[in-house]
Amino acid sequence: MWTEKIELTSIYDFDYILNRSTMEPLKRLDMEQRTIWIPVEIADEKHVVKVHGKGSIQEPKFAISSDSIAARDALISEVGNVLQWDVDFTSINEHFIGTNLEKLFFAHPGTPIVKDHGLYFSLIKGIIHQQLNMKFAHTLDARFVQKYGGQHEQVWFYPRPETVARLSYEDLRELQFSQRKAEYVIDTSRKIVNGELDLEQLATASDQEVIDTLIKLRGIGRWTAENWLLFGLGRSNLLPKADIGIQNAMKFYFELGRKPSIQEIEEMSETWTPYQSYASMTLWRSIE
Repeated sequence: MWTEKIELTSIYDFDYILNRSTMEPLKRLDMEQRTIWIPVEIADEKHVVKVHGKGSIQEPKFAISSDSIAARDALISEVGNVLQWDVDFTSINEHFIGTNLEKLFFAHPGTPIVKDHGLYFSLIKGIIHQQLNMKFAHTLDARFVQKYGGQHEQVWFYPRPETVARLSYEDLRELQFSQRKAEYVIDTSRKIVNGELDLEQLATASDQEVIDTLIKLRGIGRWTAENWLLFGLGRSNLLPKADIGIQNAMKFYFELGRKPSIQEIEEMSETWTPYQSYASMTLWRSIE
């Protein structure tokens, strides 16, 4: 067992990570101790990294620990990537001074993107969640993971694409997946397994290239593609204008009598670039 102390030079709200993670029933958390256990797979080996928040938003500090000495550096790097410890949230907050979101960023400083733990997990989770209310989406996702994933050190790991590719549609129908959603999840997994879809390679493409590639797949629309860019890759300049949560948050914040149109959102968000993703996260947070 090893432990590493981390101190960030930027503002950072770790408690938002914890609070947002409570929405997912299978995540291992200790809210009192400000601790989360993160699943990481490296070269097909499962590792669990314990992350304990010890500082404040203004002075964020962490103690992280895990079991593998050999994989130590890789685990620290992966956890830092997932938790966005390399992002300068102080500069992001300063960017929004003088914009129409200044008060919102003052109320919620240092809000990170709550990234998913793995590219495959993020894409399949997005497919499962599309067009479902949040509560049932997380229930369906939990059933899927408990049935076909696995546990290591009391932490759930998502099923591997090879496992899902071997399933029949009826296997997922038994978990209350719709026929089409079962087809989308399994067929996408099969494309990954047979090499038609390489998520690691796709992760290096531009935002538009990612969207153009993913929406060609049956069952994946723009919302799911943007969801993967945001929560899978942590891209910094994504504003899902058709997302109902974004529309409702803007309606509330800007005191509008109705949800804004796509064109109105484009006009209101002109000053948010290149940090539209953090505007999105902060808007969602404002109505949670």
